[in-house]
Amino acid sequence: MAPPTSIVPDSEHRGLLNLLPQRARDLVQLARIDRPIGIWLLFWPGAWAVALAGHAFDRWDLIAWFALGAAAMRGAGCVYNDIVDRDLDAQVARTRERPVASGRVSLLLAWGWLFALCMIGLIVLLQLNGLAQIVALGSLAPVAAYPFMKRITWWPQAWLGIVFSWACLVGWPAAAGRIEPAMLWLYAGSIFWVLGYDTIYALQDIEDDRIVGVKSSARALGRHARAGVTAFYLIALILWGRAIWSVRPEALALVALLPVAGHLLWQAAGLKPADGADALMRFRSNRFAGLLLFLACLVVGTASRA
Repeated sequence: MAPPTSIVPDSEHRGLLNLLPQRARDLVQLARIDRPIGIWLLFWPGAWAVALAGHAFDRWDLIAWFALGAAAMRGAGCVYNDIVDRDLDAQVARTRERPVASGRVSLLLAWGWLFALCMIGLIVLLQLNGLAQIVALGSLAPVAAYPFMKRITWWPQAWLGIVFSWACLVGWPAAAGRIEPAMLWLYAGSIFWVLGYDTIYALQDIEDDRIVGVKSSARALGRHARAGVTAFYLIALILWGRAIWSVRPEALALVALLPVAGHLLWQAAGLKPADGADALMRFRSNRFAGLLLFLACLVVGTASRA
């Protein structure tokens, strides 16, 4: 059977979600807890940094804290984004049923839910050392600015890369107690990875975005979307290779990148820009891309400390 070509809405009522009371269901959907792909994408850069720094095993607790922080702060980011974008979301087919845009959740309740999620993030922040805390707090300004980027620039996906990759900058000093060049290369590569996968995600909304005047990398690239995504992923792989080389300057260490390279090139080569279901499937597959890079960082980081 051919896969469906219709765009999957962001708000669905199915599975365990459908068993919750309406208010709880709305709050779960508002924080996208029912759609964990965003949690994975926010979590992986921090886990990469801990692993490549060589502390995946002795600081497994730090990776666990990053997982909790990713869940809380991704949820907080979604709530904040929906508050800011409520009028635009109401005009887009995929997002018009979001809790704030549809009016099911009031602004007051949304702000209260945002505060609660931020308090969980604060608990995670307090588990880090002083240097990592300072770096983590530096993310607040770019996070607050992100929802407005789609009104300002054709490349809001690049700004999302800055925000969603920030855990690289936090994870390394949290694990190693210092800032090193490999961390910066890893972070730069993550920015281009995010730019690639979020361009794929934006393909779902390209027609609605054109109608309401929202800018995106998918619109900017137009018919060159597949080539653009391929270029972004190749740059990410080069930068990640430089990060690995900084830790272990041996050609054999770069072999660890081959699985994630194959996965990303599979995404780009088979991308069907006009097929929203295909774009969503390839976007979601980045949870496995993140896992493959984590394994590469784990192998190289552990070997470098042996």
